[in-house]
Amino acid sequence: MMKEPDEFIAKGRLDAITDGVFAFAMTLLVVNLDLPEGFNPTTSGELLAALARLADTFIAYIVTFLVLALFWLERAHTKEEPETASGAYAWTVLLHLFFVTLLPFSMIVAGRYELVPAIWIYGGNLILLALTAIATTFVIERDAGHRLVASGRAEFSLLITSALLSMAIGVFAPDRAMYAYFLNFAAPLVRRWAIATS
Repeated sequence: MMKEPDEFIAKGRLDAITDGVFAFAMTLLVVNLDLPEGFNPTTSGELLAALARLADTFIAYIVTFLVLALFWLERAHTKEEPETASGAYAWTVLLHLFFVTLLPFSMIVAGRYELVPAIWIYGGNLILLALTAIATTFVIERDAGHRLVASGRAEFSLLITSALLSMAIGVFAPDRAMYAYFLNFAAPLVRRWAIATS
């Protein structure tokens, strides 16, 4: 049995931490949906009014959860990854996970504050998340010695586009900026197009 070089580690170890980080980040998202301290509604109207004030945070929650689900599914669908991970692969995955762990924070900032910096923090986080995912696919291709059939780069590019659009909208209408991320519902169509054209 051939021993792997020292710079390679079992990919299962990275898969385990990846699943854990995604699960933890997704759990933290819902923790950020909270009502103000000491809020004790006495009427249905007060409760509904308080829930309505959470609408922006809830939209940010939905978008962020769907983005995390997209990234996790993309990682789960990548079947061409090698069984061992090079140092470059491990570091790109860990850098990607760093931006995953920042998503609950950037989501709550964007959900609570309809201000340009809040929209830009969230958009920047998503752009860096997508860029590190793209970098990971390049490292996989380099390590495997061939191009991935379904790399996810088209979907990640769509996410970057929607983030840039959201950031631009945020300058003029911060309360509408999060809606740009719903463009990512077109990701399955983009995936089919990318596979058909490759």
